Amino acid sequence: MYTRMLIPLDGSKLAENVLPYARALAGALKLPVELLSVVDLMDFARTANAGHVRNFDPLIEAATQEGKVYLERIARSFGGTKVSYAVERGVADKIIIENGGRDKDTLIAMATRGRSGIHRWLMGSVAEKVLRGATNPLLLVRGDEDKKTDGAVALKSVVVPLDGSKLAESVLPRAIELAKKLSLAIVLTRAYQIPLSAAYAGAEASYIPNQDALLKLIREEAGAYLEEKVNELRQNGIDKVSSILLVGSGADEIIDLARTTPDNLIAMCTHGRSGVNRWVLGSVTEKVVRHSGDPVLVVRAE
Repeated sequence: MYTRMLIPLDGSKLAENVLPYARALAGALKLPVELLSVVDLMDFARTANAGHVRNFDPLIEAATQEGKVYLERIARSFGGTKVSYAVERGVADKIIIENGGRDKDTLIAMATRGRSGIHRWLMGSVAEKVLRGATNPLLLVRGDEDKKTDGAVALKSVVVPLDGSKLAESVLPRAIELAKKLSLAIVLTRAYQIPLSAAYAGAEASYIPNQDALLKLIREEAGAYLEEKVNELRQNGIDKVSSILLVGSGADEIIDLARTTPDNLIAMCTHGRSGVNRWVLGSVTEKVVRHSGDPVLVVRAE
C-alpha cells in the first residue's frame, strides 16, 4: 500500500521524535526509507547580514555537508532497512511536498515541530503546511524534548475515528494493513452529541425538541453503525477489533481516549462529511494532530 517512507529532519532532537515510529513501520511494512534534510535558503536570507553576504555560498555548502553527515548517522540507526538520504536546497515545506508528490504512495513521516534558527526550519509551521498541502499519507508525531528517540516503541492498537461517512471510512484499508503487519488491535470510535441544528430560534422563542429522546436516537444510530463496521472488519480477518462510542465533541473525545489508553496509533482522514450527526473531520484531524500525544496516521480522502 506504500512504496517508500520519506522522513524530513532538521537536525533537532524534537524532529527525531518520529524516528522510533518510523523504524517500527518501515520494518514491519518492508518499506525503503529516504531521509531528507533541507537547507532553507529563506532562513539564510533572513539571518545573513551585510558582512556575511560575500560568504553566503560557502555557508550554504557547509550546511549541506553538515546535513549529509547528520543523515548518514541517522541512516545507520535503521538496521536492516534500506535507507537513502538527500540534502536539498530551497523552502522546506515546498521541497517536502514536491518530493512526496513524485509518488502518491509515499508515506511522509515527520514530527510536528522542531528547532528554528540558522540551518534549521521551524517544524511546527512546516508540518502544518505539509499536512494541508501534501496529497500523500502522513505519519505525524508531536515533538517532545523528553522523548527518547533511540529505542523501540510498543504500539498496541490502531484507533480509527469515524463519522458515518464513506470518506472517513477510506482510512480503514490502511488501518487493517497496519493491524495485520504489526499485530495491533483496531478500536473504532464515533463521537456523537445533539447537533446545534436541533435547537433553533424562531421569531419569538426557541424551539428545543425532546433532547433525551433525540440523544437516544443518535446514540442508537451511532452504535448500530459501529457494530456494522466491526462485523465488516472481522470478515476481513481482524479478530482483535472493538468499538467505543464517545459522547461530546469529536476531537476532544479522541484526544481524551488516546490519553487514557496508551500506546495507540490514531488513523484518520483529513475530512469527512459534515451535517446533522456528523463532524467536519478535516478540522478534527488538525486538532488531534496538534494536541494528541499519540502518533497520527493521516490519509487524504479522495
